[in-house]
Amino acid sequence: MRNLVILGGGTAGTMMSAKMRRALDPKEWSITIVDQDNEHIYQPGLLFIPFGIYRAKDVVKPRSRYVPSGVDLVLSEIDVIDHEANEVRLADGSTLPYDFLVIATGSRIVPAEVEGLTGPGWHENIFDFYTLEGAQGLFRALERFEEGRLVLNVAEMPIKCPVAPLEFMFLADWYFHQKGVRDKVELVYATPLDGAFTKPRASSLLGGLLEKKGVKVETLFNVSSVDGEARTISSWDERVLSYDLLVTIPTHMGSEAVERSGLGDDLAFVPTNKHTLQADAAENIFVIGDATNLPSSKAGSVAHFQGEVLEKNLLRAIEGRELLPDFDGHANCFIESGFDKAVLIDFNYDTEPLPGRFPLPGVGPMSLLQESEANHWGKMAFRWIYWNQLLAGKELPLVDSKMSLLGKWS
Repeated sequence: MRNLVILGGGTAGTMMSAKMRRALDPKEWSITIVDQDNEHIYQPGLLFIPFGIYRAKDVVKPRSRYVPSGVDLVLSEIDVIDHEANEVRLADGSTLPYDFLVIATGSRIVPAEVEGLTGPGWHENIFDFYTLEGAQGLFRALERFEEGRLVLNVAEMPIKCPVAPLEFMFLADWYFHQKGVRDKVELVYATPLDGAFTKPRASSLLGGLLEKKGVKVETLFNVSSVDGEARTISSWDERVLSYDLLVTIPTHMGSEAVERSGLGDDLAFVPTNKHTLQADAAENIFVIGDATNLPSSKAGSVAHFQGEVLEKNLLRAIEGRELLPDFDGHANCFIESGFDKAVLIDFNYDTEPLPGRFPLPGVGPMSLLQESEANHWGKMAFRWIYWNQLLAGKELPLVDSKMSLLGKWS
């Protein structure tokens, strides 16, 4: 019996376990997936919890429910990956030998990386929404917030779902309008980027939306420290922003197990071939999702597109065949813009988001690089698709792993 071990039971790991269980003969291959607990969180849904649109029950399900039959689920923290011995050591000292390893350990927020962030005010008037605890605390804080300055700060890139901070500001504008206090609330978006987004065309559109909604943008704001008692946030170029409520997108890093194993870069993301998804460290290790160091978005759609390529390349590696350089960095993101509208962007390593229609060229029904109600309902429908299609490793109709230029215009 040969062993495939998948580290991480989130989006990418669960999806790959389903794909590979279908592809590999169960008489010849054992598949084991490892995660520290039995809580699977639909991470895109955390954005909606602060605004009362979703509750915890909408985004948290038992992990074991989505691990396919024939795959062993091990609930344990990972101690070390020994890529020379081809084994994974767990927290209790037991080991899992592998013939092939898939690292899908995702990313984590590390708020302590910013001086003072977890000091006075942490989870009182300073919140993240990238964790369930932070999102629920922010829900309660927003319920009480009637006037003052709300500052959202992105500490540094990369982060999970790079558009989520923008979505938060758009939804905050809608939320305070709904409460009837928008004229009493100042919204400030402080980003280390030189614009609203990394891709110029999308940055221009999204920056225009922020301006239209009265959100002040502080670009190239590289945070140095937070003073919770004075309620100020400072940048390395000595700019200081005061706040009444601070929403933070903290530094993101890869898994601590990856860090302990010496397999990560400075932020503990795994150096990975950007087209084949093979780890630089060993030929029998592959990486998927947020755990990679790739210059693609850390988003569920990217994990889905990577999964199609990784399935083929794992099978080719098992057979001793040459890997396919087929992952092009494809990302597809809905950007909730408030008032039941959203923007949809579709891009890859080399092509920035372009206008057009999606997924059917000339027909849609969704529009690219433009606000529409159809895009909003596409965003809301994705939660069902996630739980019922994506985690099961099923292909999504009309959406290919490689970005298509059909239906787009420059």
